[in-house]
Amino acid sequence: MSQAPDPVAAVRAFNRFYTRHLGVLDQQLLESPYSLTEARVLYELASKDGQSAKEIGSALKLDAGYLSRILQAFDAKGLVVRKPSPADRRQYRLSLTAKGRLAFGRLNRGSHDQVTNMLDALGTHAPRVVQAMATIEALLGESEAAQATLRSPRPGDMGWVVQSHGALYASEYGYDASFEGLVADIVAKYIAAFNPSRERCWIAEMNGAPVGSIFLVKASDDIAKIRLLIIDPVARGQNLGHRLTAEAISFARQCGYRKITLWTQSNLFAARKIYERAGFALVASEPHRSFGQNLVGETWELVL
Repeated sequence: MSQAPDPVAAVRAFNRFYTRHLGVLDQQLLESPYSLTEARVLYELASKDGQSAKEIGSALKLDAGYLSRILQAFDAKGLVVRKPSPADRRQYRLSLTAKGRLAFGRLNRGSHDQVTNMLDALGTHAPRVVQAMATIEALLGESEAAQATLRSPRPGDMGWVVQSHGALYASEYGYDASFEGLVADIVAKYIAAFNPSRERCWIAEMNGAPVGSIFLVKASDDIAKIRLLIIDPVARGQNLGHRLTAEAISFARQCGYRKITLWTQSNLFAARKIYERAGFALVASEPHRSFGQNLVGETWELVL
């Protein structure tokens, strides 16, 4: 019997592969006179003018002595200028000179071209690689400040709802194209008969892109229905499903509905936990064959 791969060894192997692939082990990055660390310092200086050495060191987690030597070298080459801080004359604010901005521009273009060539070589696999990188970044906490916000839908969002449901349920649950067709039908009917006083859609957005959705639609004068709750993998771990569901429940109460109902599947464990935590109760279940799978459909209800 083969053993499962050691996760620590797998991560270290990926690190070795990716650093080799990007050439960051070379003494000079992108055939420039600068190392990877020096290039990162240039990026910090270019992205935010007037930082102190302490702020740059904190952002990059660099040793103060090492950073000081880098800045001294930049100063000697005419790449940076130091100005006393108005708040504390003992502190200095750093800015790139015209020569420094030219050096950064060359590095930035080189990096952009390198990544463009890499993605072009991947062809149709490029979106998968980009998505995987976004997932790694989010789960490791490098984008802790990037929290999802909830908003009303905009043009293009409904297409995202259909596409994301089709792609995610195919990859994670093996659903066929008929599920995407069902979602498209639900969305089309929502748009065609939208009643703003009793129905609503919320889109979760992170870094300017949609990462989640939920719909509350009218089933009858007294009953509302929750539909199309989805969370993109990159946005998981933020209790976003609970936030979206709470918004739908709150709006249903404001509208005077007496009950909310929804239909889900027994194997959608994360969604079922969200509904249970929100107070929904399972009231019926029935096996069925849909979307190319043998499933058990479940009806959940919440009395308001």
